Amino acid sequence: MRFKTLTLILAACWIGLPLPAEIGDLAQKGREILKKNQHAVVTVPVVLKLSSGGGGGQSREYKQEITGTVVDPSGLTVVALSACDPTEMSRRVSPENKMDSEVTDIKILLDDGTELSSEIVLRDKDLDLAFLRPKTKPSSPMTAVDLSKSGTAQVLEDVITLNRLNKAVSRAYSASTEQISAVIQKPRTFYVPDSGMSTTTLGCPAFLPDGKVVGIFVMRAVSGGSGNYRENLSSIILPAEDVLKAAKQAPEAKGDGEKKEDSKPPEASSDKK
Repeated sequence: MRFKTLTLILAACWIGLPLPAEIGDLAQKGREILKKNQHAVVTVPVVLKLSSGGGGGQSREYKQEITGTVVDPSGLTVVALSACDPTEMSRRVSPENKMDSEVTDIKILLDDGTELSSEIVLRDKDLDLAFLRPKTKPSSPMTAVDLSKSGTAQVLEDVITLNRLNKAVSRAYSASTEQISAVIQKPRTFYVPDSGMSTTTLGCPAFLPDGKVVGIFVMRAVSGGSGNYRENLSSIILPAEDVLKAAKQAPEAKGDGEKKEDSKPPEASSDKK
């Protein structure tokens, strides 16, 4: 489908014909979705401390920038847990992996360069979600994706995804078109996008052309034994209603001024369907 669309576009450009109406309509709707929701897509710088299991091993810090989606004007932001802290996903796929990890610093980076020091307030390993909040309340409400205004996608349907690129390209906002290749119903509902290359990464939101949010890109993993571990992993779109249900369990941030009795954030319970 994607190659067919590309062929039509190239052919139209070559002979000077207008683009097919449905392609032009999708592009226009995608630009409208980007304009309305782009500021809800944020860069999340993460500092991760990795160490070998047992407490006596060597440790090192690893810095990265991932994509997050603001889901509440208070600044509550969702990221893929596997992008933020990949060790849990790695252990699920390869039980012999004994690496320990700790997120030592995490921020929300806005497009004007403002960095909001944040903390992870909730993890959901089953859904591959992590929620973070700014330690200090933002001075004004943040642009957020309204997860309650959601829709469902069908096989071979196009969805619009939004991302914020890396600093090599000035962390520009981007939009891509992805196609749903499968809809899985059990053990829970989720969508499988096609494998075409695009700028979509984990933590990106996906929308129907009418502007309703479909869900958030996360990673799904199953326990595996020997063999190719890649067969036990897949990027999926988790439905917005599942993300919203988890978001409602996210507590307030403790902030720097309060004593933290537990260094690890609470974990959400996921009722498997």
